[in-house]
Amino acid sequence: MAYRNLQFVEIEQLKKQGCTAESWDSVRVRDPFDPERIHHVRFFGNVSLGIFDEEVTIPERGKQPAGVYNSTVRNCTVGDNVLIQNVQNLHQYDIQHHAVLDNIRSMSVTGIASFGNGIEIEVLNEGGGRELPIYDQLSAQIAYMLVHFRYDNALTKKLLSLIGNYCESRKRDRGIAGAYVKITDSGTIRNVDIGEGTEISGVQLLEDGTLTGSHEDPVKIGQAVIAKHFIVQSGSQISDGVLLDKCFVGQGVRLGKQFSAEGSAFFANAEGYHGEAVSLFAGPYTVTHHKSTLLIAGMFSFYNAGSGTNQSNHMYKLGPIHQGILERGAKTGSLSYMLWPCTVGAFSVVTGKHTTNFEAADFPFSYITAEGGKSQLTPAMNLFTVGTRRDSEKWPARDRRKDSRKYDRIHFDLFNPRTIGKVLKGMEILEELSEKSRKEQEYVSCKGLVIKRLLLRSGLKYYRIAVAIYLGELLLKLVESLSPGQTLKDKLTALRHQEPELWLDLAGMLVSRSRLDFCTEKIVSPSTNSVEDVLSCINEAADAYEEDNLLWWSGQIFKQYGVEPKDLSSEQIRQIIENWQANILKLNNMILKDAEKEFDPGSRMGYGLDGNEEIRDKDFAAVRGTYEDNKFVRELLKENADIEIRTDKALKLLKL
Repeated sequence: MAYRNLQFVEIEQLKKQGCTAESWDSVRVRDPFDPERIHHVRFFGNVSLGIFDEEVTIPERGKQPAGVYNSTVRNCTVGDNVLIQNVQNLHQYDIQHHAVLDNIRSMSVTGIASFGNGIEIEVLNEGGGRELPIYDQLSAQIAYMLVHFRYDNALTKKLLSLIGNYCESRKRDRGIAGAYVKITDSGTIRNVDIGEGTEISGVQLLEDGTLTGSHEDPVKIGQAVIAKHFIVQSGSQISDGVLLDKCFVGQGVRLGKQFSAEGSAFFANAEGYHGEAVSLFAGPYTVTHHKSTLLIAGMFSFYNAGSGTNQSNHMYKLGPIHQGILERGAKTGSLSYMLWPCTVGAFSVVTGKHTTNFEAADFPFSYITAEGGKSQLTPAMNLFTVGTRRDSEKWPARDRRKDSRKYDRIHFDLFNPRTIGKVLKGMEILEELSEKSRKEQEYVSCKGLVIKRLLLRSGLKYYRIAVAIYLGELLLKLVESLSPGQTLKDKLTALRHQEPELWLDLAGMLVSRSRLDFCTEKIVSPSTNSVEDVLSCINEAADAYEEDNLLWWSGQIFKQYGVEPKDLSSEQIRQIIENWQANILKLNNMILKDAEKEFDPGSRMGYGLDGNEEIRDKDFAAVRGTYEDNKFVRELLKENADIEIRTDKALKLLKL
């Protein structure tokens, strides 16, 4: 852009309009320049001003002419059609076009700043050892590798080196306020990079951070927020007195209502209200909404914290060094308490106070309750509840990320190689416990848990439902994807049989061990030279999910039927599909039975307070509706009908 010095007549007019300058020679402008758009401004150092010939809109104040009014500007570049007014101190910033800065105490960069990039936070272990350096392109998967793969020295060293190089490149002595930024009625903003479209209103303090908003998915920071040493990615909203210190906030996150967090990371679509978080690894869709909830030194994803949820991460010996892992989809009930270390299996529910340590990762879809001072496991009980089904369907629909670039890779399948692999492991353990237990035993013990002996067999039965649904669903998808003239055998021949391997859940991304090893080897290799390259390696692994899922499925088919998928007989194919049909209908009907409890007479207490039973029932129906008209129930009944159609269509296509 071509800037010029001010002309004498322009300087004189600016002086008449209450403007002063440390040196008018250091104030440069672009043509066409209109002095009428500059009033009561103090200029210090080198200042460059763009063209002001439009109006801009301030929230709740309407349109105003672009320009600089009643402000102090030091060493700044001001883009075209920016509005700056009532800013007491604007120092060392490049303000891009159509930005609005109105009524701000101070917005400055002091010395060389990294804008939050490179700050280390102590997630999971307050005593250190799992430090996570945050930066504006961090993803849940990179964070997972850094936090959990500390035993892999080469990988850790390479990641830390690449991140260090990137953070070094972010250091500057000038901040950026991107195009269409709107900052109003705020206190102090110090050493903060502000991305395009960001809206900031009423904050008390923002210090040492980056807001990476984009025009398609801006960041919004609201009233009374205080944040220090932070990164906030696109589409996130923070408001209502939130307190953050040394925190990472990923894409589409919502924090509000006096929530406070320290040394914590929140990834895609997480939500935090009212409560407190310390050293938390909050994977995608971690949700905590209650005042009395403290989440500390834990790792969660697709998680919902009940009111009063609490944990302890030390045992009054070596300090707060213990951690807890709740695998995807876990929930904690009101006033639940766990003494770390503990692990909880996927899609499980924890209620009560647990003062002993337990390991339940191999028992997904379970209830863990506190009974007589012991942690009691009811295996597979959460498989057929309404909550599990509703959660698995709502998460994809609640992805708030609108940015064309999504950092966190998320796989949503309820039944997947990771979870079904755990189900199969759980079945082995239940079988062994059943064989070794005596009939007179009421309980059996396993990894800090007790299980009622009579529930061992029922747990096996319910787990078999999940396995049958998984095996049949993938076979049906293969059938439904056949192109004209293609046979199922053609599809199955392309699948090479291999021994089923371990799968991992990298904070929302499902990946096989071999695929992850290939990914990490590529990261460590000399060809990977930047954090962008690391993201590419992870995206390649994530994109291979469907392919790798089929390979794992083929291994399970071989284990169960003793033949390669391509050698399955017509009778075996029919059996897999019909098993799928029978078991998914059974599961859906059990879920419908669970939903029906929400409408039974016991649920109607408190309705029709001043009437008889007839009034009570009418009041209940007016407020809650009826079982038959409930949207979830109607959709599940429709799905049952579609299952019959889908099965018949597949069998007909295969001529079985």
